[in-house]
Amino acid sequence: MVQKTKGKRAPKKTNPLFESRPRNLGPGGDVRPKRDLTRYVRWPKYITIQRQKRVLMSRLKVPGPINQFRSHLEAAQHNFLFKLLNKYKTESKADRITRAAEKKAKPEQQLEFGLNRVTYLVESGKAKLVAIAGDVDPVELVLWLPQLCAKMGVAYCIVRSKAELGKLVHRKTASCVALTGVRKEDQADLDTVANAYKTKYNSDAALRKRESDGKLGIKSQHKLERVEKVQEQKEIQKAK
Repeated sequence: MVQKTKGKRAPKKTNPLFESRPRNLGPGGDVRPKRDLTRYVRWPKYITIQRQKRVLMSRLKVPGPINQFRSHLEAAQHNFLFKLLNKYKTESKADRITRAAEKKAKPEQQLEFGLNRVTYLVESGKAKLVAIAGDVDPVELVLWLPQLCAKMGVAYCIVRSKAELGKLVHRKTASCVALTGVRKEDQADLDTVANAYKTKYNSDAALRKRESDGKLGIKSQHKLERVEKVQEQKEIQKAK
């Protein structure tokens, strides 16, 4: 019988044909393994500000008039809306030149954009549908527009991105767009969309007053959990 010595390991057998070559991960040595360097990257200042703002907005309690711009359309409603609006995109510069060369009349139904123009259409009752971007900065530019649309009985909705609205009017961004009319074949779709948005946005006065609860950071959550555990232990000891 082979007696095992306590506290000593048997020497590991190595193959003499394969020489051990430990890697050198120092400067000028072996290539380091891939790793996630996100937290070590020095991001541009505008990206840092964007992320800090997003975190700050999630921590603070946001008042209702500002919080309403977070209630975006759902995916199915969003796709249906843009499918309708794409049929009435404004003319590009090339389209205007071609139409002028061919001496054709300007299309009657087109999307209207620009804050002053949309405001005029809403106040005059010519707008049938208004789409407002939820990421306008500063938000004070369009803060009053939902209330105006609700007062004038114009259906409105809030979409996620101002860049998406900008594509419809051949601009980088657009804070809002208005649809003043559609062709006969699209009238049923417009009525369906308008009725749905009046129910979801216009008629829901609580949506424009509902505040958002501040979300605690991960450190604050852990701190509260520790405090709760200590309190539970004290209650258990008192019960004994």
